Amino acid sequence: MPSTPQITPDTVPGTGGRRITILLVEDHDMVAEAIRLALDRTDDLKVVGRSLSVRDALRDAARLRPAVVVLDRRLPDGDGIAAIAALKAAAPGSRVLVLTGEGTPATAAHVAEAGGSGLILKVGNLSELQDGVRLVAAGEVAFSKGLLDGALDRLTGRTADLGAALTPRERETLGLLGDGLGAAEIGMRLGIALNTARNHVQRVLEKLGARSQLEAVAMARREGLLR
Repeated sequence: MPSTPQITPDTVPGTGGRRITILLVEDHDMVAEAIRLALDRTDDLKVVGRSLSVRDALRDAARLRPAVVVLDRRLPDGDGIAAIAALKAAAPGSRVLVLTGEGTPATAAHVAEAGGSGLILKVGNLSELQDGVRLVAAGEVAFSKGLLDGALDRLTGRTADLGAALTPRERETLGLLGDGLGAAEIGMRLGIALNTARNHVQRVLEKLGARSQLEAVAMARREGLLR
């Protein structure tokens, strides 16, 4: 996962200083308990529910409307990645962070294409998961080390003159996205407010026809807008 600043509830848009609510979707009791304890012991994260299957997760997400769904890749009734779109439809505004025992750049690309916000390996440090939840809640992406660049290489995009419609400030924003910066870091680098930076990022995505920051960077690299 690329280097990022620490994010607290006061810096996460929409939290109003409250703890970030999490729905944990994990069918193994010991793993689920370890994750829950790691998240709940922080001051800004709170597991508000646990689901054992995709079916349960769809029901619980609609009921709880968590800020983040931490979703196991392999569940008794299906593949977690295949359930991302349905989870986001069940709980509009919720973001999905996938957990997996084994991850590859191809898997990370599948997560991004499905609308997920990140992929964290279970073998990593639990602090990586904590930081990943914070990033995802803030609208950024979170991928374990070694997965991000490979995922970018595998994402497909359009071949039109993508950069023609970008303003100079949007080109700056795109360049910083390519460096792995999120909206908060972009705002600090450009000396603008966080909301303004987020608006620039959103316009870049819209003009490139990208569904995520990850896809926007992949498309820009492929078309020569980024080196």
